[in-house]
Amino acid sequence: MINKTASAHWTGGLKDGKGQISTESGALSDQPYGFNTRFEGQSGTNPEELIGAAHAGCFSMALSMILGDFDAVAEDIDTTARVSLEEQDGGFAITKVHLDLTARIPGLSESDFQKAATMAKENCPVSKVLAGAEITMDAKLAG
Repeated sequence: MINKTASAHWTGGLKDGKGQISTESGALSDQPYGFNTRFEGQSGTNPEELIGAAHAGCFSMALSMILGDFDAVAEDIDTTARVSLEEQDGGFAITKVHLDLTARIPGLSESDFQKAATMAKENCPVSKVLAGAEITMDAKLAG
């Protein structure tokens, strides 16, 4: 089992409060977040952005692994995750994640590319955590 740690510190109320997010690796260290960074477009991060980054990274790594089953190696995998936060049942929920993938993979057919991308979308660990959300994808094999 692998354990990774992240932490959050918060002070104040919902709209006037402020928080900081940090990760064990130091990639994030007291990164500010708050109502304004989540809902009002202010500079700083928010949980949905971090989930999107985690999903894009996890998916890209999973695709790289699955490509080995097709005897293929990617020259480039470029993934963007768009996370949708919506009001639902008196609160908020992450309802959708859309993955935009463009990859350059020499010698791989379009059919095998779509199979590999779908397998990665369905099986990367972050996709599994987000099982309650609708996960969609546009996958483009670049020439």
